[in-house]
Amino acid sequence: MTTPVCPSAQQQQFTAYVRARGPVLLRTARSLTANPCDAEDLLQTALAKTYLAWDRIADRGALDGYVRRTLVNTRTSQWRKRRVDEFACEELPEPDVAPAPDPAEQQAQRDALWNAIRRLPARQRAMVVLRYYEDMTEVQTAELMGVSVGTVKSAVSRALVKLRTDPHLGDDLTSAEAGPIAA
Repeated sequence: MTTPVCPSAQQQQFTAYVRARGPVLLRTARSLTANPCDAEDLLQTALAKTYLAWDRIADRGALDGYVRRTLVNTRTSQWRKRRVDEFACEELPEPDVAPAPDPAEQQAQRDALWNAIRRLPARQRAMVVLRYYEDMTEVQTAELMGVSVGTVKSAVSRALVKLRTDPHLGDDLTSAEAGPIAA
């Protein structure tokens, strides 16, 4: 457990100053920026700079002037940096975003594909599911089914031809949706 540290006299003076003059200084910052959130950030930055120089400010009566000058200088620096980074152009740099596919249509395509797979003969259906949905190799599928690798290749090839020509799937089944089956 850490023990709380008592703030130094310098920290207490600075805190009291910020509490007393903060709203007035925020109004000044708002007059320098168009956005209220940017004004708060600007004031925060100026107060941080003031805190770092707090012990060097001999005339405490000139604190408001010091902070205001810091606000103006900080805002000018920000403006100069932004001016170099931003420029107008005829074309927007953002890429055109393609509309997201309709989830209902995607679900309908998946359902149609699964129905077409269910219409395959049992052996071809098992091999297609093992190869493309379980992501097994031809060798693994052959070992699991107890057949040769050539049998797996020919059965899967015939099943893919049936799926490609299935009238219930239609032409709108994209290769991205069907994965390797539509290839």
